[in-house]
Formats: sequence, structure tokens, C-alpha cells
Amino acid sequence: MVKKYDLYLAKDGAIATLFFNRPEKRNALTFDMWKKMDELLGEVEQDRNIKVLILRGIDETSFAAGADISEFKTLRYSAEGANTYNQATLKAEEKLARLSKPTIAMIQSYCVGGGCELALACDFRFADTTGMFGITPAKLGLIYNLPGTKNLVDLVGPSNAKDILFSGRIIKADEAYHMRLIDRLYEPEKIIERTYEYAELIAKNAQMSVRGSKTIIQEVLNGEIKEQDEVARLVLSSFESEDYKEGVSAFLEKRKPKFTYS
Repeated sequence: MVKKYDLYLAKDGAIATLFFNRPEKRNALTFDMWKKMDELLGEVEQDRNIKVLILRGIDETSFAAGADISEFKTLRYSAEGANTYNQATLKAEEKLARLSKPTIAMIQSYCVGGGCELALACDFRFADTTGMFGITPAKLGLIYNLPGTKNLVDLVGPSNAKDILFSGRIIKADEAYHMRLIDRLYEPEKIIERTYEYAELIAKNAQMSVRGSKTIIQEVLNGEIKEQDEVARLVLSSFESEDYKEGVSAFLEKRKPKFTYS
């Protein structure tokens, strides 16, 4: 059987899955994978049929165990090369964080370094009890980027962020859950079923509402405390949508709505 690409997108109805497919390397991320990720995320954004994106490893052995160390002595061994690499990772992470559609990191086993950065850029992080988390620049003599650090602080607070970054230690799933690094914690045999069930729940709702909420929550995280004109227009536009009319009709008729917006 021919192995698929190290990173590939699979679509099943309204749910798309971005698979990390280097199990022999614990799905360590290469420069080419970061560039491909940017391309695939653009495809997800443009595909009107996709309503939710799940990121996961190809099997239970790892989500993603960080950067491919072999590239530290090649592409990333100088400031110039590191800048090229860092720009690729930042571009992909930002595109993931700004994706208009909801995203879920489904985490099994290792979620370290760049893998943890990607999980932080998702809307949700669902893990099973084998999950192991860490961000380890302190063990490599590096400094973590600002967007990734902000995502971390937003989730776990400054003290826990300092603990994670200063120590570089590996955190087990139960501790990660209690410090709010992850949102849901499942037994290994349940995580796939529960993750895709939740994705389907989101996909059945009015997507104008879902994506509008995501936009406004991001504005809050960016520090906005007043409703700017663009957000006000976004809110008011929902009252003129077909989905709003369908939602009201379904509620009054005591039936499930059939939303059409995508």
C-alpha cells in the first residue's frame, strides 16, 4: 500500500480532517508540511461544503511531536534560514487561527512544540488520557513567538504559561485539563467518536451564527470592548438572512431547522 502524503486533507460531508501522517516520526513537522498546511487551509476556507475542520494524527501514536529535529542543522541553523522557516510556521498558524470555520484539535499521545502551537491555534482541543503536552524552546535555546505565546496565555493565564515555557516540562492530560490547556478529556476508545459527534453538532447549526460568533469572540480576545461598525453590521445582517427566517419558523413549528448558509 502506497503511503499518502505526510499531510493531507480528507472530506466527509460537512466535516474535513487534516491528517498528520508521519507516525514513524511521531508526526514531526517539516518545513514542507508547514507550507502544505497553508495551502490546505486555504482550500478549507474556500470550500463552501466544509463547515468544521478537525486536525489529528493518522493514528493513536501521536498528534504531532514538534519540529523535525533534522532541519535544525540545515534550514534552521542560521538566523536567515530560521526566519524563512518561522515565517512559514507563522503564516500557517495565523491562517488556522483566523479560519472562518470552527476547528478542533483531536489529540492522542504527543502534542509538543509545533504540534502544541497548532493545537493552541484551534478553537477547541479535545484529548484522550494518553495526551502529553509541552512547549520546549527553553530546552533548545530558542524563544517562543508572540502569537503562540498569546494563544497560550489566553488559555491558561500568565502563571501557567510561564510554567510551561520556563520549565519545558511535559504535562500529562489530566493536568493539562485542569489548567485549561485542553477543553475535553476522553478515554482513548471514545475520543474519535466524541470529537466527530461534536463536529456534526456544530455543522447542523446556522453557520452564519457560528462564524459570526467566532469573529466576535476573536474581537474580544484582541481587546475590543465596544461594538465597532463592522461588527454591528455583521450582527444586523443576520436578521436579514434566510437562516434566521428558517430558524424562527422551525422554532414556532416545533421542528428541526434546515439551514442553507455555507
